[in-house]
Amino acid sequence: MRTRLRRLVVTAVALLTAAGTLPAAAADHRPRQQHPSHGGLSAVVRYTEYGIPHIVAKDYANLGFGTGWAQAADQVCTLADGFVTLRGERSRYFGPDAAPDGSLSSAARNVSSDLYFRGVREARTVEKLLAEPAPRGPSRDVEDLMRGWAAGYNAWLAQNRVTDPACSGADWVRPVTQVDVAARGFALAVLGGQGRGVDGITAAQPPTSTAGVTGAPDARSTAAAARELFDTADMGSNAVAFSGASTANGRGLLLGNPHYPWQGGRRFWQTQQTIPGELNVQGGALLGTATISIGHTAKVAWSHTVATGVPLNLHQLTLDPADPTTYLVDGRPERMTRRTVTVPVRDGAPVTRTQWWTRYGPVVTSLGAQLPLPWTATTAYALNDPNSANLRASDTGLAFGKARDTAGVLAALRRTQGLPWVNTIAADSRGHSLFTQAQVLPRITDELAERCSTPLGKVTYPASGVAVLDGSRGDCALGSDPDAVQPGIFGPARMPVLRDAPYAENSNDSAWLANADQPLTGYERVFGTIGTQRSMRTRGAVEDVAALADKGDLTVRDLRAQQFANRVPAGDLVADDAARACAALPGGTATGSDGTVVDVSEACGVLRTWDHTMDTGSRGALLFDRFWRKLTATVPPAQLWKVPFSAADPVRTPNTLNTEAPGLARALADAVTELRAAGVALDGRLGANQYVVRGGERIAMPGGTESLGVWNKVEPVWTPAAGAYTEVTTGSSYIQAVGWDGGHCPVASTLLTYSQSSNPDSPHYSDQTRLFSDERWVRSRFCEKDILSSPGLRVVRVSERR
Repeated sequence: MRTRLRRLVVTAVALLTAAGTLPAAAADHRPRQQHPSHGGLSAVVRYTEYGIPHIVAKDYANLGFGTGWAQAADQVCTLADGFVTLRGERSRYFGPDAAPDGSLSSAARNVSSDLYFRGVREARTVEKLLAEPAPRGPSRDVEDLMRGWAAGYNAWLAQNRVTDPACSGADWVRPVTQVDVAARGFALAVLGGQGRGVDGITAAQPPTSTAGVTGAPDARSTAAAARELFDTADMGSNAVAFSGASTANGRGLLLGNPHYPWQGGRRFWQTQQTIPGELNVQGGALLGTATISIGHTAKVAWSHTVATGVPLNLHQLTLDPADPTTYLVDGRPERMTRRTVTVPVRDGAPVTRTQWWTRYGPVVTSLGAQLPLPWTATTAYALNDPNSANLRASDTGLAFGKARDTAGVLAALRRTQGLPWVNTIAADSRGHSLFTQAQVLPRITDELAERCSTPLGKVTYPASGVAVLDGSRGDCALGSDPDAVQPGIFGPARMPVLRDAPYAENSNDSAWLANADQPLTGYERVFGTIGTQRSMRTRGAVEDVAALADKGDLTVRDLRAQQFANRVPAGDLVADDAARACAALPGGTATGSDGTVVDVSEACGVLRTWDHTMDTGSRGALLFDRFWRKLTATVPPAQLWKVPFSAADPVRTPNTLNTEAPGLARALADAVTELRAAGVALDGRLGANQYVVRGGERIAMPGGTESLGVWNKVEPVWTPAAGAYTEVTTGSSYIQAVGWDGGHCPVASTLLTYSQSSNPDSPHYSDQTRLFSDERWVRSRFCEKDILSSPGLRVVRVSERR
């Protein structure tokens, strides 16, 4: 190990001190070298296949510089668009009524996004968090990374011409500061809290008279809306860690399959970051951030899944009868704080609006259109988001990059407490596995909710985990755990953890069934449910990984096969029964929603012979997909299955399709009608009708939607005029399959489904997307010998101008 590290140090030093000259070991490969500039911060960027940069620097500021430079080279327009958002200038450049891309908040219109983010900027929220000493605030190393990232991004802008047509020549592409980079981290942290309530925060205004608005939100409909709002499946992810008990060589294995947006600013970007003797980590970083989010080192690998923990709560305020901007706590009045924000608007007058803040957080009048929280003469609601005091996620990611095993990953989580809305799944070369739901969550214990919930909260909390507490009582404050980094959040001792199970898996359901043989219990409702029905994807995933663990002798090859098995659990449960019910229809016909009698006899045979996969070559997959969507949209779950859910058998129940459900024949008729109207053969290959277009080329997409339960999830857009799914909004993104064989280098395969660059003129705009279509992988080049042997290795020394 010492010899290898010494060789790595020598190689990196040679790269950093010889103006980009490669070490002698790579001389025969004759890579093309570029030397844009010299002086100030600098780094060496070595590009391997598919435009993956391996960044070497002497310290964190220089590593951040190389990362900011390389991200700008691939994603300058997407990054610049995000910085417009963070500066509160979308209305100025793009108009007030257009919609942001949703990557940094849930704002429906640019103007509400601007009012929120400009308010954050004018309150100096991020600067105050940066000033907090570690561990409450970011460490010096992370501050150096952010400072370097901004310098690298700016240097790329100064030294290169933007060719991406999305922003070429745009005056909104401007230099950034360390605070801008930190503000992006803040926005990501509050996505599930204040970011979810942006429209309601910026629209909140007191009633115009003491009579005001009357009426409380309906508890039952609010609970249903909250449950839907915090359903994590649509965003999603899968990950599984296998311990040495399940593998061929006693070492761990990890398959990470996060489901993230394919467009916009919440995408991953793949890289390796190296400071010789200090840090060596590879994986996917979220755009605009300076650390690896999901990745691996020489000894440990990790991934994340969106967790079920609810990262916010509400405080119901009792207002002063004479002043709706004053609320009472233990009978004493407290005035709300006014934040008056003005945003410029393209071709129009500036918009000025006041936001109202309390000791609990901002007043909010909705959490999405379906969850109104009216501000009346007597009542208002304040949103508590503990992640608005959390700028620690980068420290968590950096600590992962230094971990040597799963114990180090767990220690990093406990020390930094920076992850706002994800679970962590990890495996290491020693054969350990780990699952933990280590989130920054408001400290809502079940006891507190029972004692302090308002009538509304007594319905919303058990149904959705959203607590609505009585803000008029001082004894309803959230309190503190002794091991928590900040007040009002749970400490690590209260969080679900599963160590060294044969498998540890999550597909966005709660922690309960991370391993079906070792269920996790005892956590508070705000973390998620126990003993409730699992999603179709969770059920299929647990079936698959439990079977793999039982088989044993697993290798990375098994992980790659699982990723692209494209099995449809819903198909296994339903398709054969649906085919038989179809064949039993009198005259082979069924009546559609519009009353038309449809000949569905051909569909019966297609469903019967379908292979129950969403491979691009599968025939009948599209028919089942459209049928299943229509069936589940119209038939209530209680009527869909003959065997209901049982907590004693949560993976296999509910089951057995109720073929007598009146909506079944109608859904079949509607699916057949829809496909025929679109000119799609009922037995057509999936890839002919599920694809993305890149550079004018159709690229067939494998995988399937959430309700089908496919591990390799894609959420495509149905375009009837084209008779196809013609784009993917979210789905499999930065995928990694990692193991170890006893050597110095991990055995790993990766895939970035939407490719490295958003510039259509880049050679790396769709190259990995084609690999995804073909179900092929990228060989991970982590060790020096692998990097230096890459065909077409290209080395760039990047630096600031003097």
